[in-house]
Amino acid sequence: MVEREAETVTKEYARAARIPGFRPGRAPQSLVRRRFRDQIKGEVVQSLVPKFFRDRIEEQKWSVVGQPNFEELKFEEAQPLTVKATFEVYPEFEMGSYQGLEVEQEAPTVTEEAIDTALEAVRERLATFEVVSDRPAADGDDVIVSYQGRDLGDPDKAPVEVREGMVHLGAKGTLESFSRNLAGVVPGDVREFDVAYLEDYPRASLKGRTLHYRVQVESIKHKTLPPLDDDLAKSATELGTLSTLAELRDKMRADLAQHRQAQVEAAARRKLLEKLVEAHPFPVPAKLVEAQLEHKLERALGQLFAQGIDPRQAELDWRKIRDDMLPDAEKDVRGSLILEKIAEAEKIEVTEEEIDETIRQMAGEAHEPAAALKTRLTRDEGLAKIRFTRRTQKALDFVYRNAMINSPGGDSAGRPATESS
Repeated sequence: MVEREAETVTKEYARAARIPGFRPGRAPQSLVRRRFRDQIKGEVVQSLVPKFFRDRIEEQKWSVVGQPNFEELKFEEAQPLTVKATFEVYPEFEMGSYQGLEVEQEAPTVTEEAIDTALEAVRERLATFEVVSDRPAADGDDVIVSYQGRDLGDPDKAPVEVREGMVHLGAKGTLESFSRNLAGVVPGDVREFDVAYLEDYPRASLKGRTLHYRVQVESIKHKTLPPLDDDLAKSATELGTLSTLAELRDKMRADLAQHRQAQVEAAARRKLLEKLVEAHPFPVPAKLVEAQLEHKLERALGQLFAQGIDPRQAELDWRKIRDDMLPDAEKDVRGSLILEKIAEAEKIEVTEEEIDETIRQMAGEAHEPAAALKTRLTRDEGLAKIRFTRRTQKALDFVYRNAMINSPGGDSAGRPATESS
């Protein structure tokens, strides 16, 4: 078989080969084979090895994870071609019980304090900022400043500079030295002071440093919150057409209850998945764990950037972070494999409409057309990942709907989750 494939490849080379002394396509195949020996052997390997690998794994009914690693290739004239393939397979495991599992779920209570907090968030969003010109700055004011901070321990280090930044005097997140030194300023004032940052300061680039700041006051603004009255309800148009503060509180109570219900159900689903993972301690493929670990690290990097922290400058022990994330990555993979097996057993599938719905949600979050996102996902083979994720979510929903839900302090018999949950 190897010889037949080599002859086929040699003929293809002979048709196109340009060898001195012979017209194109007229050189003897023996000469072509000697001249292009390595290239011909390479094409024979690329043609036969994948085919025979597929045949062997189909014989064994293996489901391979990722791509195999081929090594110890032996390919000599008039000899069989041999190669060693190293690869991982999806684990075979016996699926235990996944219906009627008991799980505790909190009651989705909404307190008056939660409603008050939500109302304050609406007031903050509808707040107005007025320029202060008739008095000095005081606690509660927003002072617009431009400043430069020079490192007293390393004068050659690049200064920290900000143009028209905002300092909220007296706020919890404002350094006390800024609030103290900027109290009583008026536009045009210049203040100079030192700030010594502690070793546990959250911003890594400033830990343990002492900076001398020169601060130019640009303007002063004061935030005014709208009063808690019926006009506030009328202004909160994104919550619907409301006329009174009582209607606004009722609307918020209903919205918070719905949100809280989703939270407690999600927590119950996580507990159910943890039970399934603990009950099925089979080994998981390292490639899948590594891929999940990379995904978790990418998400952690994104969170750092979102917080304004440059991971390249932050003093982080990434090896330790990886080690700490590894157990959770293994559990994630095991949970996905369990849910996939449940989906197969229950014949759970994902429709094209459900995939399109997910793409529309993703497009809305990314502020891009859904059609453009779907085209990119199709090109990058991202649709399969969406289908897999939706299918495992539906499998977990099935487990939740068929679970026995217990309330804290309630009876142990529990109750089944409703279909609408």
